[in-house]
Amino acid sequence: MEKRILGLDPGLATLGFGAIIYQESDIRSRQASATVSLVDFGTIQTPAKQDIGLRLCTIYEDLHSLLKQVQPHLVAIEKLFFYRMANTITVAQARGVTLLVMAQYGVPLVEFTPAQIKQALTGKGNADKYEVQQAVAREFNLTKIPKPDDAADALAVALTALYAL
Repeated sequence: MEKRILGLDPGLATLGFGAIIYQESDIRSRQASATVSLVDFGTIQTPAKQDIGLRLCTIYEDLHSLLKQVQPHLVAIEKLFFYRMANTITVAQARGVTLLVMAQYGVPLVEFTPAQIKQALTGKGNADKYEVQQAVAREFNLTKIPKPDDAADALAVALTALYAL
């Protein structure tokens, strides 16, 4: 059984994405096993000087393209957690567009707080960003941490969804 999971790290300037495939062998076999593979990761970026409406349109259109490409069975997204109000509002707007696109596709959606993601990947809810990124690299046997950070964060969200299955 194959399950494609798309992880998203929402943002207006940069929205990270990470797609993984979980492949489980036939449960009826004596030696059932599972593998996790990295499919793709990257970012959707919008220009800072562009009108916010156009930036949200870019996110909308690019997410539609991404969903057509990945065809996920499940989408996982990071919940909002910010201290600066101005940043929170713009991220919330981008997140709203993201939720709209997921609803249009009818893809099941799960949400995780930053602490839940850190706990799932490192065993510590207060782990730092680097520890989480190292855990992502280890999971996929990568020699380097995926870049940019937003893409590595999105892969962490996807892995958290997998671990929660």
